[in-house]
Amino acid sequence: MELWIAFTIFAAAAQTLRFALQKALGATGLSPGGATFARFLFAAPLATGAAFVLYRQTGVALPFPDLPFFGFVLVGGVAQIIATELTVRLMGLRSFATGIAFTKTEVLQVAVASALILGETVSGPAALSMAIGFAGLVCLSFPAGRTAAFEGRPVAFGLAAGGLFAVAAICYRGATLSLEPAPFLLRALLALAAATVMQSVIMAVWLVLREPGEIRRVLQGWRRTGPVGITGLLGSLGWFAAFSLQNAAYVRALGQVEVIFTLLFSTFYFREKLGLRELTGVLLVSLCVIFLVLEGV
Repeated sequence: MELWIAFTIFAAAAQTLRFALQKALGATGLSPGGATFARFLFAAPLATGAAFVLYRQTGVALPFPDLPFFGFVLVGGVAQIIATELTVRLMGLRSFATGIAFTKTEVLQVAVASALILGETVSGPAALSMAIGFAGLVCLSFPAGRTAAFEGRPVAFGLAAGGLFAVAAICYRGATLSLEPAPFLLRALLALAAATVMQSVIMAVWLVLREPGEIRRVLQGWRRTGPVGITGLLGSLGWFAAFSLQNAAYVRALGQVEVIFTLLFSTFYFREKLGLRELTGVLLVSLCVIFLVLEGV
């Protein structure tokens, strides 16, 4: 199995757990902004420390981060902040599994953005696989027993979150590529550290101005908010490592396996029931994932 595939599957599993933990934060009284802040606050020092340790261990000459690197990190970081908060709000409107499914329009959006921004296109068979996976996601977006699944507010949140996650994915790949020829894992950690530090600062300023007292609640609830940051760090490390090795469109297409993990989590942890449409969606997404793994693109 190619490394980017292993990192992507690991990232999808970690992100599923993080979203579940983040959803549970709603019961603690934290706002969506507070839950989003927790995602970055605890990850920033860990990512920075890991990058420093790996740099000392490898002893390689570190390329100096240039303006494009910081530009990619800033745009990607802000896009991820907004997308994460939209996802938290979306999960409050719909079931856990369906809320995540709406954001997965990112799979098609990232393929288009990757071609436009980085000039990286996908093969015909891979594009067909992505389309099959997207069809599965459309099936998953219909809750059982309802015919009018595409309501304005959830769809708007989902499409916006998907588009912003796509922008973040492209920018993070651009950031890791700008640090070549450093080892891929060091590039991933440096980009991750820069992004999470920047995101923590931005979110802290926002919360101080708009939601006074929310930072204190995040820190006081560290037993619940800390695991969100740690699982977020693990997931992000997987994504960044995969982005440093492969076209972001392929990474995000394979990352659809997260939907399967989410459905399993929804069924066995949140006790949400799955209908025929959900099972059909799982089958289609699984076909997409299997194709990409076998091809290795």
